[in-house]
Amino acid sequence: MNSGLGSGFSVEELFMKTVFMFPGQGSQSIGMMAGLLEEFEIARQVFDEASEAIGIDLKEIALHGPEDRINQTAITQPIVLTASIAMWRVWESQTDIKPDFVCGHSLGEYSALVASGVLTLKDAVRLVHLRGSLMQDAVPMGEGGMAAILGLDEASVELACQEAAQGDVVAAANYNSPGQVVISGASEALARAMVIAKEKGAKRAAKLPVSVPCHCDLLKPAGESLAEEMEKTSFNPLLIPIVQNVNAAEVSGLSELKSNLLAHLHRPVLWSQSIKALAQNGAQIFIECGPGKVLTGLNKRIDKTVKTMNMSDSAGMARVLAEFAE
Repeated sequence: MNSGLGSGFSVEELFMKTVFMFPGQGSQSIGMMAGLLEEFEIARQVFDEASEAIGIDLKEIALHGPEDRINQTAITQPIVLTASIAMWRVWESQTDIKPDFVCGHSLGEYSALVASGVLTLKDAVRLVHLRGSLMQDAVPMGEGGMAAILGLDEASVELACQEAAQGDVVAAANYNSPGQVVISGASEALARAMVIAKEKGAKRAAKLPVSVPCHCDLLKPAGESLAEEMEKTSFNPLLIPIVQNVNAAEVSGLSELKSNLLAHLHRPVLWSQSIKALAQNGAQIFIECGPGKVLTGLNKRIDKTVKTMNMSDSAGMARVLAEFAE
């Protein structure tokens, strides 16, 4: 963490490590980043650069939709990444404070890689646009889905999926926070798992409004085409350490990083474990950088001892900067 901190933090907090977290799919909304885009030329430049990379006007969709367009996986992924990096670039233009670590929830891991210098914005946008398209194409519409299981421990959720599978695919996909695990898989197996989870004591089992069964074995075929594109893409050394979702651990090199990104398509997001690992490594200040406040909410359930802030617009950034005031 940059040492020029002011009265926003106690003496003890001045020596704690800072993490920037980048949100994933589900954080998008029509009109997001409107204030940032109006106020900062650098934010508009980020959207222009990303739009040029894939030939889609991402700024227009972010500001005006329509809803069915912004929620298409192949559009959602580049638009959330672009919005997150717009926020990051504005942050960089306003301060020299750098985090000690970065991380990202699912898709957000690609935003974290841009912030850490591993990928250029254009390459990252191209990769996630392809990633979203491959995910959409991997499973025919209506044949897969996801559901949130609330109020049930992880082992019981995993057991419910095992009992429900019956030769089909259904598994834990996102370990979001204690008492919140998202499951993913084939539609019929998913429905069985929801019933069994309720029988095991889940407070709620709610189908999510997504058509792609993310982070399960049904998406293994998508990894082959993504791997081919990754081989054509330049990966640079990390400027900021990153903790990845697949193993909730700091990556040791680019080969491992790429392997984790590909495995990430069909293996679960260990988000709760990642935040706990970062906290155990001294991280006590977490800043969500990008649209929405999903990760901020999860952090409050994962570890109440850490300080979590959110900046999804210029006002949020001003509040964070006030905490770091010199």
